[in-house]
Amino acid sequence: MSAHPPAGDPHGEIGSAWSAPRGGPRPPEPGPGRLGDGIVFAGVLMLCGGVLAVLEGVAAIAEDDVYARIGSYVYELSLTGWGWIHLALGVLAAATGAALLRGMTWARFTGVFLAALSLVLQFLFLPYEPLWPVVVMAIDAFVIWSLVSWQERGAAQGTPR
Repeated sequence: MSAHPPAGDPHGEIGSAWSAPRGGPRPPEPGPGRLGDGIVFAGVLMLCGGVLAVLEGVAAIAEDDVYARIGSYVYELSLTGWGWIHLALGVLAAATGAALLRGMTWARFTGVFLAALSLVLQFLFLPYEPLWPVVVMAIDAFVIWSLVSWQERGAAQGTPR
């Protein structure tokens, strides 16, 4: 046997065990310009939800036959009033979703606020269209969850940013 180790790259299990971290390869850490998956998810949902809310508002303003006519209701508002509310909130949500996709920090807090506001307003809109507000409320809950639960890599590990 020679006293010198073999030259060249390590081969076999020993070489691969030393080159990969324990538990397998780790996903790359987001850099300063990279968005996390939760932010992208929330941004896309807010952008799409905002566009759909604008369409919902336009249908209500036009007093289309899409929505049911209801009798007495505690939070009753004219269909045109609900339309303007959905239209304004939809424009704000779509703009915030686009800002999230561009990596704007302020859009995270604004997104949580707008999604929470949308969730409450959709609850109040339930008598007019029972199925659609439930779907939008679920989307709003996903947006809130992904914006609140996502942490930057450095903050999650306790290191300064």
